[in-house]
Amino acid sequence: MLVAESGADLEGHGLRRTMGLFQLVCFGVGAIVGTGIFVGLSDSVAEAGPAVVVSFLLAAATCVVTAFAFAELGSAIPVSGSSYSFAYATLGEPVAFLVGWCLLLEYGVSVSAVAVGWGQYLSALLDSVTGLTLPRALAAPPGDGGVVNVPAVVVIGLAAVLLVRGVRESARATAVMAVVKIAVLVLFCAIAFTAFEAGNLTPFAATGVAGITSGASIAFFSYIGFDAVTTAGEEVRDPRRNIPLAVLICIGVVTVLYCLVALAAVGALSAGEVADQPAALSLIVDEVTDSSFGGGVIAFGAVVAIASVVLAVLYGQTRVLMSMSRDGLVPRVFERVSPRTAVPVAGTWIVAAVFAVPAAVVPLDVVLNLTTIGTLAVMGVVNFAVIVLRRRHPDLAADFRTPLFPFVPALGVLLCLYLMWGTGSGTWARFAVFLAAGALVYALYGRRHSRLGADGGVTRRGAPGG
Repeated sequence: MLVAESGADLEGHGLRRTMGLFQLVCFGVGAIVGTGIFVGLSDSVAEAGPAVVVSFLLAAATCVVTAFAFAELGSAIPVSGSSYSFAYATLGEPVAFLVGWCLLLEYGVSVSAVAVGWGQYLSALLDSVTGLTLPRALAAPPGDGGVVNVPAVVVIGLAAVLLVRGVRESARATAVMAVVKIAVLVLFCAIAFTAFEAGNLTPFAATGVAGITSGASIAFFSYIGFDAVTTAGEEVRDPRRNIPLAVLICIGVVTVLYCLVALAAVGALSAGEVADQPAALSLIVDEVTDSSFGGGVIAFGAVVAIASVVLAVLYGQTRVLMSMSRDGLVPRVFERVSPRTAVPVAGTWIVAAVFAVPAAVVPLDVVLNLTTIGTLAVMGVVNFAVIVLRRRHPDLAADFRTPLFPFVPALGVLLCLYLMWGTGSGTWARFAVFLAAGALVYALYGRRHSRLGADGGVTRRGAPGG
């Protein structure tokens, strides 16, 4: 028996299948391209130097092999919840809860990280248009001259407003924003390559393999969000076909774009000039054109890009919590869907309010590293889940199959562990505390309220088999 493809919540108001392939691809690109490339590029350059291109390729390789796993699981298990639902169907409830707990980092905490970068580019945009800049205390992340990041809270609030209006409206807005930010990054490449100097690429790997690995761990944040496509499993038309296609298309487009942007950036200015610069892409264009107009255009693209990522990952977090709520692992308020808009309104506002707090007051580097290690852990589990699913249910229907099985998913697990190692011991310690807290929450709340036991061992999604 296949995994149950239930789209209705227990109140009787289900999600609606309104998204096609183009909208899903735009949603995926919207979830990926944002703070990581517009803000985090300079941090990757600081670690890897000109070899940052290799760092982006290493991060991309991890995402590509994992994308195959997501594509197969999204085809076989087309329900909301993404990695959480995949883990539940293959590895059981305790592991699934910890995966869902880690997804709080990928979707929830990353909303905070993404929103933090919005204020920097908003300030750059205002400077180029009006000559005014936002006070650093109110627009920069704590630890970088900021006290309370007000723009970060504002952009999360705006995304929540749009989401509660309905998925169709959100998808249209995301599609427009995805086209805008791709156009802006292409424009950046066109401008930066006019000032390309091969001498800026030497020495190419001065920091060695360790620098490239550390740079890849930071660059990985730029790819976070592609799996958000699989959270829309119950709101996509023909999900068994469209989800795998959308995942692979998104990764392909973004990888090519990122490598071109990274190469253009370190070719136009030296790695030392790019490293640790806020709003680095705007700075590069200003230097190349000797004008603030071009940088203003890039800043506008970044403002749009980061806003669309906030929108997409906030959406993903609410759908993960909806799936967990259906299974009794988090309070039922997260599974309640508005009969008018067919979206979880209360859950959306709760998520927005909770994660606006770290966006306002937590230093960016702490948020980035914790998000990265949590996401890599989830992706490692997803690769392992494909192996388990194939071994236990080799005849399970799926429109996409991971190639070179089991080599590719095993490589995915190893690459995830390798990049996790590159995040540093401090991040590992914080992550261990986070996992311990998750295990405690499951023991005290999740296990007691689980519908697995209440249903006599049969879950809402139902593990494949039989």
